[in-house]
Amino acid sequence: MNYREVNEHMHDEYQTAEDTGLFNMILFNYDAWLNGEKLRMTDQTDISNPVLYRGWMLKPEEYKKLYGDLAHRGIHLLTNPEAYANMHLFPNVYPVIKEDTAEMMCFPDGKVDVEMVKQHFDRFMIKDSVKSTKGTEFPAFFNQSVTQEEFDEKMNIFYKYRGDLLTGSICVKEYLNLKRYDGKTNEFRVFYANGQIISVSRNSHQPGDTSELPLKLAEKYGNMKSPYYTIDYAELEDGSWKIIEAGDGGVSGLSSGQDAVAYYKSLYHALAGGVNI
Repeated sequence: MNYREVNEHMHDEYQTAEDTGLFNMILFNYDAWLNGEKLRMTDQTDISNPVLYRGWMLKPEEYKKLYGDLAHRGIHLLTNPEAYANMHLFPNVYPVIKEDTAEMMCFPDGKVDVEMVKQHFDRFMIKDSVKSTKGTEFPAFFNQSVTQEEFDEKMNIFYKYRGDLLTGSICVKEYLNLKRYDGKTNEFRVFYANGQIISVSRNSHQPGDTSELPLKLAEKYGNMKSPYYTIDYAELEDGSWKIIEAGDGGVSGLSSGQDAVAYYKSLYHALAGGVNI
């Protein structure tokens, strides 16, 4: 709650970025600001524009407010609100990556017509425009046996877990059969900055000798409408690869075991220096 102290979950990244000697940091009162208090920040005397936001996810309207509040202080975020929404909301990304991701249907009003969905998908999964409820008792997928009544009842669990974080439409995605190694899926997270790939890392605790992400596929999506973003890829049972997620770079976490020093150095050099975080 003390905005002059780094959140414990961000401490290691903060220290790494600082240790590179390439970045200057500003901390702000995230929780209080989200609750309507005035934006408060640590010393800004060594800050030059543009600036990167690195922290927890914000809804597009919250990010837009942060962008505006900072602009009034003379601080200009590299990623503008439109670019943030372009990558943070999966329905915005979907038309661009459609040929390399699972088919998807979106229901802006949240009222999913299960019978219509079953005409398109044998099995399907649910998320909002940003996240699923992976790892909870909410079903990983539904199949042809589910009724509208059963589905609506299960959705109460979905809404319980997403809560105030619920964002955008309810999205129904074709459920993909992912390949597993020792029980782990083979997923990779790719960070992009300024049109360049700055890191490729295993992202699902899979063994280190799994099949590698085809670089050609990752390079195909190096020019999305954002200066700083992520795309997650996964191997399917048949050995092909699909995009499973996308996100804004500032709110996407590093993979477990990823070389954070190399990441921050690559980020700096991709943006040609002069960027603060």
